[in-house]
Amino acid sequence: MGGLAPRYADHDRSYAMTGSHPQGAVIIPAHNEANVISRTLEALREVIEWGTVDVVVACNGCMDGTEAVASRCEGVRVLHVAEASKTAALNAGDQATQRWPRLYLDADIEVSAPALRAVFGALESNTLLAARPAFRYDTAGASWLVRAYYRARCRIPGNAQGLWGAGAYALSYSGHERLGTFPALTGDDYYVDRLFSDEEKAVLPTEPVVVRTPRTCTALLSVLRRTYRGNGEQDRVSGGASAARTLRELLASVRGPLTAFDAAVYVVFAGAGRRRPLFSRKVVPAWERDESSR
Repeated sequence: MGGLAPRYADHDRSYAMTGSHPQGAVIIPAHNEANVISRTLEALREVIEWGTVDVVVACNGCMDGTEAVASRCEGVRVLHVAEASKTAALNAGDQATQRWPRLYLDADIEVSAPALRAVFGALESNTLLAARPAFRYDTAGASWLVRAYYRARCRIPGNAQGLWGAGAYALSYSGHERLGTFPALTGDDYYVDRLFSDEEKAVLPTEPVVVRTPRTCTALLSVLRRTYRGNGEQDRVSGGASAARTLRELLASVRGPLTAFDAAVYVVFAGAGRRRPLFSRKVVPAWERDESSR
């Protein structure tokens, strides 16, 4: 936290609205996102035009022209981060703005102006320290097994109650004080979620952001391997309690043959995603991500 103290000290802690528009910042870490970053920024056009919200794209280790594409969007600040690291991008984005609250947005997620307004408004009073908009899965074009997995996932209450999984979450000034800087862990949203009690965070009933799911089984497994690897780094402390709760909620969601089938598909994918690859000690983990929906 010490590295951020001077920036906090210079900050006016008020969350005052300018006219009818909230103040704040949107920080978008982007690694080789040239195919989707325009779509994400176009969804923020109205927000950018308010003039009260800093939109920062932190391009990290990009080799596909992401910086050039993002720079064409007027009103967006584009950062060059040499290291291909989401953590480095998030921390660089934090250093590039003085405004609060802050929405941390994945580069392939679109958020509407009304949803952002609702999230920032909820954080203004400082009663809540963290919040995120609602989200929905878009499984258009996905295989039938992938669709079954996400049907089961949608029936697990815990998956809809945390800050993670939507590709978008926001922190107030005080919430970020608790965080300090982003640590070098996979799964920043999972890490941030666990910093706050249920009373300090909320999932708001906003217009949902759209999370485009993987289209193929291979792509889904790539995402799950990364997710479970990151969660495993953090679950060593809690002894895997979150996985046990998810299994209980999954079993409780079964109401008939279709939901039982979906639950079985979920378990198979979860098991395959958690399995460590052969010779894993000799291989440096890659940043697995879904390319099928980009």
